[in-house]
Amino acid sequence: MAAAMLTVVGGATGAVTPPVVASGPSPFTACTADNPTAQEQFSTLYPNAEPEPRAAINPTDSSNIVGYFQQDRWDNGGDRGLVVSVSHNGGASWVAAPMPGITKCSNGAYDRASDPWVSFAPNGDVYAITLSFDVFDPNNAVLVSKSTNGGDTWSDPIAVAADATNGLDKESITADPHDSNYVYAMWDRFVSPPGFPRSDNGRFHARSFVQQAWFSRTTNGGLSWETPHVAFNPGTQAGTIGSIINVLPDRTLVDGLVVFSVHKQSSTQLRGASVAVIRSTDLGETWSKKPSIVAPFDPTFGGPTDPDTGHPIRSGGLPDFTVDPQNGNLYAAWEDDAPTKGVDAIQFSQSTDGGLTWSAPIKINQTPTNIPAGDQQAFTPTVKVSADGTVGVTYYDFRNNTADPGLTTDYWFVSCASDCADASSWGAEQHVAGPFDEEQAADAGGYFLGDYEGMVTTGNTFGPFFVQAES
Repeated sequence: MAAAMLTVVGGATGAVTPPVVASGPSPFTACTADNPTAQEQFSTLYPNAEPEPRAAINPTDSSNIVGYFQQDRWDNGGDRGLVVSVSHNGGASWVAAPMPGITKCSNGAYDRASDPWVSFAPNGDVYAITLSFDVFDPNNAVLVSKSTNGGDTWSDPIAVAADATNGLDKESITADPHDSNYVYAMWDRFVSPPGFPRSDNGRFHARSFVQQAWFSRTTNGGLSWETPHVAFNPGTQAGTIGSIINVLPDRTLVDGLVVFSVHKQSSTQLRGASVAVIRSTDLGETWSKKPSIVAPFDPTFGGPTDPDTGHPIRSGGLPDFTVDPQNGNLYAAWEDDAPTKGVDAIQFSQSTDGGLTWSAPIKINQTPTNIPAGDQQAFTPTVKVSADGTVGVTYYDFRNNTADPGLTTDYWFVSCASDCADASSWGAEQHVAGPFDEEQAADAGGYFLGDYEGMVTTGNTFGPFFVQAES
């Protein structure tokens, strides 16, 4: 159905190595603990679907890479479990195993899990964060697991947040690169009327709707986590999603996210949304009350579509953020149809003052524009910066699609060595993977490769960690 893969891109002009598969057969085939028969009465299961990978590289040993991804996707949310895949030879080979203790299929308490994220501390400890939840009741939790041996074994997860709201979503974790004792977690929490409707429409149409960004941290290397608190409250009938914390050289925390106002009952569009950041200068104790706006956010509503059939592509539309650890420059990439209405493209902006101000957004994907509009759609960017300051971005597009059956999809890498706020500085596009047929992906609100993908860097080399659909 889909496979997690890693390839190596040698900077702006280096060679691209063939992708190496980092996933394997589902480890949950024989599991009955989550009562899949009952779940299939209202859900469709996609065995062997492995969407939405994230990866991190060990700062003490660059041959050690840890990837984390979904396993066996349900069409209406979550998976039977998440799988962690570990390489100790720079991605040449991988060993994959379920993350223990996060779902019933891995000896945990919850029916499903989602939203994998992983981060290495400077001492080589690695942290993974998971959203786990039930489907027969509203219990859900944000769970953090820790490994002290490069991802080979993991601690029992700690619940950083747990309640019966069915309202936790899109968590991420960031280990402080300057102090191994400090690790930061951020997530979104829905607030809805009694009953906590599961559908997005049910939440968005509620007059009391609010979706806040919540924060917790550990200051003792994961032994305990502080009581969560609201980092940013956008007000009623408004929300945030997609928080990613980056740590500047002076240890200012910058959380990149989307801030939005919800739609009216009679409307199908958001009232307004922005790519934005909030900042903390005290290691997360307090946060700026007003976000710094990166750019208006207006992806095609619902994401791209299959240019042949009109079927939705669930690409998430979430921005990705990264920081240059040398100079503190921040970089953001996201999917937006601002350049051409109805055709999602990859937008980019940078900040050279710690996230206070941002350059005007520019289109950076190199998808040809002399092909049908539907085949020009580009989506799901990932951004990283290498040791020499080169900024690299990966993305999917349909440029090689034809009228033949299936949706031909490819994965691409584009980079910029300097003056990255200028669109003419971006080029040296390289083909990472594909073609593959995205119609073979799990159909979870649209063909689903993930709301995000992953990428690591070592020296001046980029290592995209991504999903490719397979028949």
